[in-house]
Amino acid sequence: MTEDIATAIKEQIANNPILLYMKGSPNAPQCGFSARTVQCLMECNQRFSFVDILTNPAIRQTLPAIANWPTFPQLYVNGELVGGCDIVSEMHAQGELKPLLESASEDQNSL
Repeated sequence: MTEDIATAIKEQIANNPILLYMKGSPNAPQCGFSARTVQCLMECNQRFSFVDILTNPAIRQTLPAIANWPTFPQLYVNGELVGGCDIVSEMHAQGELKPLLESASEDQNSL
């Protein structure tokens, strides 16, 4: 079962240029860290995919071992872990997040 979940997680990350593993949904975040991360992403005006780890307990349990990152949310851009709330918030404040997300969206649109 864990192998199947790990495979599913890797496929989600590979198939979504901007992917956020979070608690809740962008319209109804279930923790302050997820809410803050979503706010940063929305302010960048780029579409992103999300997985609600509260409704996917197997992913919630397996992802930290795959990512070597213990907490949520976790933001992936072009298959790479960017980080959690503090890193995303800092990148947004420094103007680094928007160009990263725009680049990922452009890469997706050119396929």
